[in-house]
Amino acid sequence: MNYFLPYQKRWIEDRSKLKIVEKSRRIGMTYAQSYEDVADAARADDPLDVWFSSADESAAREYIRYCNLWTQVLKVASTDLGEVVIDSDDDIKAFVIEFASGKRINALSSNPKAFRSKGGKLILDEFAFHPQPEEMWKAAFPVITWGFPARILSTYNGKGNRYYRMVEEAKKPDSKWKLHTITIEDAVREGLADRITKRKLTDEERLEWLSDLKKEVRDDDAWNQEYMCIPVDEASAWLPWDLIASCESKDAGIPGFYTGGPCFLGMDIARRRDLTIIWVDELVGDVFWTREVVRLSRASFAEQDAALERIMNKYYIVRGCMDQTGIGEKPVEDAQRKYGSRIEGVLFNGPVKQELATGLKRRYEDRQVRTPVDEAIRNAHHAVKKVMTAAGNPRFDAERTEAGHADEFWAHALSVHAGSKPVGNYEFKLAGIPRVSSRMGGW
Repeated sequence: MNYFLPYQKRWIEDRSKLKIVEKSRRIGMTYAQSYEDVADAARADDPLDVWFSSADESAAREYIRYCNLWTQVLKVASTDLGEVVIDSDDDIKAFVIEFASGKRINALSSNPKAFRSKGGKLILDEFAFHPQPEEMWKAAFPVITWGFPARILSTYNGKGNRYYRMVEEAKKPDSKWKLHTITIEDAVREGLADRITKRKLTDEERLEWLSDLKKEVRDDDAWNQEYMCIPVDEASAWLPWDLIASCESKDAGIPGFYTGGPCFLGMDIARRRDLTIIWVDELVGDVFWTREVVRLSRASFAEQDAALERIMNKYYIVRGCMDQTGIGEKPVEDAQRKYGSRIEGVLFNGPVKQELATGLKRRYEDRQVRTPVDEAIRNAHHAVKKVMTAAGNPRFDAERTEAGHADEFWAHALSVHAGSKPVGNYEFKLAGIPRVSSRMGGW
């Protein structure tokens, strides 16, 4: 057992039939679990078949690699059968290790059908991130009906899922589940950072290691949920109602209040399902005042081009950021051809959406935006939610409704993003008066 840190040993040595752990990311709990499973499948006295499932195939492969490691360390006879078809009707496959005991370890990705009519020890890894947790539990729980053990391991993924409810049940005095809780602070205190750095650390060095890790995360919600076992309510909006309301003004969104100052533009492009939104902000001091919000529903690209041309001619647009994803490619190319370097295309992916959403929220928190008192705008900004993927990456999205897909939020975020970056020299004419600017974003 010298391979393990104290919290891993406690988990392995706990022989409770039903165990569940709320844990920090990357502290080696799947590694520890694989040791327990090899020992259970290979033992001569009452060995067990093991059924392991994680959120994706890569996690199943990693688990099998750990299991193969332990077969060598423990010197048990086994055969790695590779990927095996266990249900041809539903094309269900598993990575399988067979032992001299006659028992097998079966590692699958998350597929509820795979667990029907199976019996043996049950392992659900990163259960909060399974795509169908309710269906998985319905299919998997009968596996342990005949007294077989079950192990549930996961970091949190909000509160609206079965894993969260199971942990809450395990906290009750009369629960049949044995709960283990391991935060990153617990793990570091018991030697995780020493193991990673391959040397004995002082208490001060461990604190510094934790501080550096937290700086890398750069997000309090992610830190609490991913590392401190504090679930974040996934139903909560990225921008709370009170934060949105605090930046509303009856003077925002009125084109007639434009003072002639530098403006920035964001354009979220759609064609059939969602809205095309053009958002114009005027920078007054360090505050982005909304001057106009253009909404276009099912508008042709020609109509969208005309709306953009009107905005470009009406306001002193320093820079515009347009959604270049998918159908946005041609509108962006056309706009760049016509307006030059003032137009920037933005390809939406995970990191880019995180940057846009984080940048907009920061401006709200610093009271550096002013938006119209408008229900549709308010609802679109409140609709965006932050959830975590199984890989621990934040994802920002909103449900698609008849009102759109949080289109005003993304257009606003693009506009603020346009105003947060350096700009070069260019000449611009408004009402026949030439202006030359070489200022930086922030003005």
